[in-house]
Amino acid sequence: MRRKARQRWIVGAIALALLALAVVQYLHDQRQAPGTLLDLDPTAIASVTLTLSGQPPESYRRLDGHWWQSDGKRADDGRLQELTEIAQAPVVSWRPATDFQAGKIGLAPPVARLTLDGQVLDFGTTAVTGPLRYVRVGERIALVPLRYTPRPAARDAERIH
Repeated sequence: MRRKARQRWIVGAIALALLALAVVQYLHDQRQAPGTLLDLDPTAIASVTLTLSGQPPESYRRLDGHWWQSDGKRADDGRLQELTEIAQAPVVSWRPATDFQAGKIGLAPPVARLTLDGQVLDFGTTAVTGPLRYVRVGERIALVPLRYTPRPAARDAERIH
C-alpha cells in the first residue's frame, strides 16, 4: 500500500506543478497582452468628434441615450455606436511613436482623427504586413484591424438609398 500511496503523491505533486506553471504562463500572457486602444467603455462615451481628411469635422453628443449632431439634428445611433466601439479595438501590437516617421505611415497629417471624450486617435495608412491600420494614441502607435477604421457619414446615405 505504501508504494501506491507514494505514486499517488508523486502524480498529485506533478499535477500541482503543471497547474502552477499554467497559471504563471497565463498571468504572464495577460501582462504582455496589447489590450485595446483606449480604456473607455463605449457605452459611457458622451462626445465624439470625427475629422476625415478633406472634410469638415463632425461633432456629436449623446443625450438621453441618442446621438445628436452639433447643429441639433439627430445622428445615426448605429454609426456612432461603431465609432465609440473603436475605443475597444483590439491592438495587435504597440510601438513607441519615435520608431516611425509619421509621414510614411499616413500620420502627417492623419487620414482620420477620432476624439472620444477628449481622447484623440489619429488613423494612418494600412500596414504592409496585413489588414491592419496604424493608429497613434498619445506617444504610441498601435496596429489594429482595418474594420476599426472610422467611416464617413456619406456611406450611410449611399447604403440607405
